[in-house]
Amino acid sequence: HLNQGSKRLHDVDVGESLWAFSRRPHDGAYVLIAELVVRAKTMNRAGFRYGPYRLWGSLDESRYFLTEGQARIDQVIRAMSLGVNAKHIGQAFQGHAAVRKITLEDQAMLQALAAELSPEPRARLQPEERFEAIGLFGSSSVVDDKLGEEPLELEEERRMYLYGPKIERRRAWAGQLRGMYQDQCQLCGWSARHAYGHETCESHHMHWISRGGPDELDNLVLLCPNHHRIIHRADAVFDHQDLAFVFTEEHREVLKTPGHLTG
Repeated sequence: HLNQGSKRLHDVDVGESLWAFSRRPHDGAYVLIAELVVRAKTMNRAGFRYGPYRLWGSLDESRYFLTEGQARIDQVIRAMSLGVNAKHIGQAFQGHAAVRKITLEDQAMLQALAAELSPEPRARLQPEERFEAIGLFGSSSVVDDKLGEEPLELEEERRMYLYGPKIERRRAWAGQLRGMYQDQCQLCGWSARHAYGHETCESHHMHWISRGGPDELDNLVLLCPNHHRIIHRADAVFDHQDLAFVFTEEHREVLKTPGHLTG
């Protein structure tokens, strides 16, 4: 995902590409780092430090590129229709000007460039269910099984990433949410406690931990198992503008009991 203060970020339509380039730290060369194929457009909560506008990239179609060994693309940037004439390229992309519209010719140029680049091996998201299996049930076996699929040089780094969150705090928050909403799903209101005398609703990170979301109470909602599963399966993202989960452009579901998110 990408956040910005510029409203122009939301001019990109779902299914279109947003290309990202940056300076490589050790030599200052500009390199291509990603192509985000837009999955959804949402708004962040008020006061979010990186700006109110957010784009979510498709997990299946977006690409991230290895920057080490990549040839500098300074001249490619200057050859595009962006009108970059400044001595230092970065001067042309300050503030809201960091987001620019490109032409179809620019797009073709970037596609050709990307075809020659190697993928970034670290850009592999772990399914959010791995985190929740640990947090809800204390099960680490699913994580260990998943780590077996990683390249050896990334396994230890990924292990620290997966086991880093404060699990006990997350369990306490899940219990707090169940008490706050009487074990009722914040989307549909269903409660196993009322129907069967047992609690089954689960806490869910609106901005997934596996995508950099904070492990905080105001990033959690309480969901029934059905809604929880379909949100993961459909890769539904959360829009703070109307406190809704976005399943498709045509289908979004607003929280019936926003409670702790509106205080």
